This record gives sequence, structure tokens and C-alpha cells, in this order.
Amino acid sequence: MKQFLLALASGFLFVLGWPTYGFPLLLFFAFVPLLLLEHNIRLSETKRKGLKIFGLSYLSFFIWNILTTSWLAYASVFGAAFAVFVNTALMALLVLIYHKYAKRSSQNRALLFLVTLWISFEKLHLGWEFSWPWLNLGNAFSEFISWIQWYEYTGTFGGTLWVLVLNVFVFKNILKYHKKQSKALIKPFLLKFAAFVFIPIGISLVIYYNYNHEGDKVNVIVLQPNIDPYSDKYNITNLEFSELFFELANSKITDSTDFVIAPETFFAESTRLPTFDNSPLTGKLKRYVNEHPNVNLLTGISFIDWFHDKKRIRKETNTYKPRINTWYDDYNTAILVNASDSVAKYNKSKLVVGVENFPYQHILKPIVGDALIDLGGTVAMKTTQDYRGVFTSSNHKFKAAPIICYESVYGEFVTGYVRNEANFLTIITNDGWWNDTQGHKQHLSLARLRAIETRRDIARSANTGISAIINSKGEITSRLAYNQKGALAGQITTNNKLTFYVIAGDYIARISIFIMIFVFLIGFFRKEKSKL
Repeated sequence: MKQFLLALASGFLFVLGWPTYGFPLLLFFAFVPLLLLEHNIRLSETKRKGLKIFGLSYLSFFIWNILTTSWLAYASVFGAAFAVFVNTALMALLVLIYHKYAKRSSQNRALLFLVTLWISFEKLHLGWEFSWPWLNLGNAFSEFISWIQWYEYTGTFGGTLWVLVLNVFVFKNILKYHKKQSKALIKPFLLKFAAFVFIPIGISLVIYYNYNHEGDKVNVIVLQPNIDPYSDKYNITNLEFSELFFELANSKITDSTDFVIAPETFFAESTRLPTFDNSPLTGKLKRYVNEHPNVNLLTGISFIDWFHDKKRIRKETNTYKPRINTWYDDYNTAILVNASDSVAKYNKSKLVVGVENFPYQHILKPIVGDALIDLGGTVAMKTTQDYRGVFTSSNHKFKAAPIICYESVYGEFVTGYVRNEANFLTIITNDGWWNDTQGHKQHLSLARLRAIETRRDIARSANTGISAIINSKGEITSRLAYNQKGALAGQITTNNKLTFYVIAGDYIARISIFIMIFVFLIGFFRKEKSKL
């Protein structure tokens, strides 16, 4: 019963520390009950230690996953179940691996292994085809941006390291106290713990109150059409949507407006890519620009490209089954329409697992067939691109990063736009799939981390909300409420300087992977230590 209660304690500490309602200080203790129960079981005479540790860890992480991300079920019950159960299993597996390692290693080396193993796991979760980094520990501080202004140097892995080190510190001091039973240990522990917590916060506050940057002013209008994605959105033509676009833009547009930004797949009716430049929709958008020659229109659109040439088939190409030798690429795209002759395009390249892509299709499809499609996925995989495209305004002063939806969760990925000279960020998204839950609130909150990491202002357009203007310190300066139709006018400031994180990326994770492998090899080439 004691170990069961410890598992429950860890789970609820994770939940109560998570944004957007939680207090992240609790995360500095969240691993401690798990570490204590693993330690107790490892030193006990009980049988099937590994199974018990995996089961109790699974309980802890299941509580965390289900209570913070169950909103996924509004979009796909299968997708939500898959994300929760698999992510929970992966997290529990890490504790089991740590347990196996700790049996043959010193406690200090085992804890170092755990820290680097967890960071390595989070890095894996950013890059593989089952990518789901929503619960990476460094994300937990997104509502407490004054604490983590140093993310411009470390990225979110700095926050992950902070959480893990403090948990290890608390755990080791509890073991030390149990061994010596001396109250004299409490005061030094509290002083050191306070230093570990408040020195990083103090450094952040100094940066927060002293940071400022100069740049050109960009006058933006962010559109929030508030279209129900489950009914209206896919039953209206693009030409009809263009009238809504102009209605919302005209409610705020002035002679000084530089950008009008509309959400992901605002034009949801699949448009033939080869004919788009000469389509009626393009003509209407161009005519609007002619009436407002300084304006740049940035919006989401769905493209489809049919072809018969086998040489064009790639990993993400879809087969049109009823016809022979016919394939198509399906794109979730951002476009920029302005006074220049051509229309700039960027294709979304971080895809939602099971909804926009079929992970490890060559392995899983022979096993599960179209289960992902039948149980809430998408019929068509989206086609991506390898480089982070940047949209340049007609006056060549402003360079916008066209970040599409899920891409905004990936820190190092977003730095690719900035390295390609983006001097402000736009995020276009459709969070209406999740209804009025923590999903859209967390998604907005995570965008604040991208502002700090890159020191770029953000204009965020969300179909049903929350649309917002975010400054380079991660502060939300203005917003449109969820489920509200309207347009938000604001001013953002460009920045051409590169932060250390933009230059170095996830260096903390890469160093951790190296250390983890090194420590792993040391531990498993040595004989198992006795319990004493």
C-alpha cells in the first residue's frame, strides 16, 4: 500500500504542476515518490521487482498523461488512447531501465544515468515518427515566463534539466536523512534547495526586467473566423471563405497595415496546386492586394497535386486506389500573397501522428492495415518539405516565419526559420478540434516559449482561438477570446539578432545522449552490485 500511495503522489504532483492551471514548483518533487518506491523495492526481498516497478510507474505516468492530455479525445478517441497509453508505457520503461541499471551501479551514477536517459528520451520524442513532446518537462514553465528567460540560452531542455536535478537532490537528501536521522541535516538541505530554485529564477528576473530590443514596427491584423471544424469548415467553398476573409480584414485594416494573417487551412477546400496561380481565388486575393498595395496576406490553404509519373512518388505520396497509376500529394500549406508576381508557399512539416501521417507505415500498415485511418486518422498523409521557408514582405523589410499549428511545439525546429532570417514569427493554427479544453490553452502557452528561445515577437492566428500577439519576452500583449469571431490588430517589433539557443539548438540534449551512452556502458560492463 505504501508503494501504491507513492505512485499516486508522483502522478498528482505532475498533474498539479502542469500548465495552464498548475504550479510548476511542484515538479521539483514529482519524481521523488517514484524514486523512493523504486529504491524500496530494489532493496526489498520481494519477487518480480521489475514488474512491480513498471506497474507502479505506469500508474504515476498514466495519471499525468490522462489528466493533462485527455482533450485529444475530442479530435480522435483512438489518437488520444494511443498517445496516453503508449507515452505512459515509454515513461514507465525509463524507470524500469533505471532500476535495472541501479542494481549494478552506485546510486550517484545511477541517478546521473536517469537524468541523461530522460533528457535523451525527450530528444527522441522530438524527432521520431511517433513524436509527442507535449509533456516534455521544460514545457511546464510556459505560464511562468519570468522564471525562464534564460531559455534563450538553453531552450526547454534547460527547464528539463532543472526539474530533474532538483528531484535528484531532494531524493538523495531524503535517503541521507533516513540513514543518519539527524535534524541538523534539514537546515543545510533547505538552504541548498532554495539556492537551486531561486538563483535560476533570480537570473531570469534580471534578464526579464532588463531585456529590450529595437527593430522595425510591423502592423498586423490577426483573423479569427471561428468556424466549426466539424461541420461548417469543410462544407464552404474557398470563394465563399474569401468573402469572410475580406470582411474580417476590412474591420481593422488601415493604410499602415503590413500583414493580414489568417489561420491554418482557412481555405479548406482542396485546391489543385498546378492551377492555383491562375485560379479565381488567387485572382480575388490579388485584387484585394491591389486595393491595399502595402499589405501582405498570409493564410493557410489545402493543396492537392495529382500526377501519373512514378518517378515523383515519395514517402508521403498517397495512392488513389480506384484508378491505376494515379497518385497525389496532399499539402497543409501557408501562402503569402502580396504585390510581387509570385505566391510564396510553405508546407507544414511537423505532422500530427495518426492524423496527418502514418508513422512507420512500411512496418505497421501490413500489421494494422488502415486502423489509424478507420479509427480517427486521416485518409491522406500530408506531404512535407525539408527546409524552413520564410516569407518576405513586398517592401523586403519584414521576414515572417510561417509556423503551422503543431510545428510551434518544437523549439529547435522553429529556430530553423530564424536561422533562415525570419525577424518575426507567425503561428497559424486550428485548435477547434479540441473544443474549449486545456488543449488550445496549452498550445497557446507553449508558443510563449518559442518567443523567449528566439527573441522574436509572434502573431498567432487560431481558427476558433485563442489568437494573440506575443512579445519577445513571452508576454501575451493582446488576445481574442476562444470561440469569438473577429480580428485583432496589433504591432510587433522585428529582431535580426540570433540567440545562443538559435545558434546551438538542443545542445543540452546532445551532450546528455553522449553522457548517457558513456555511463550506460560503464554500468553494464561491471558486475552487479550487492544490495549493501
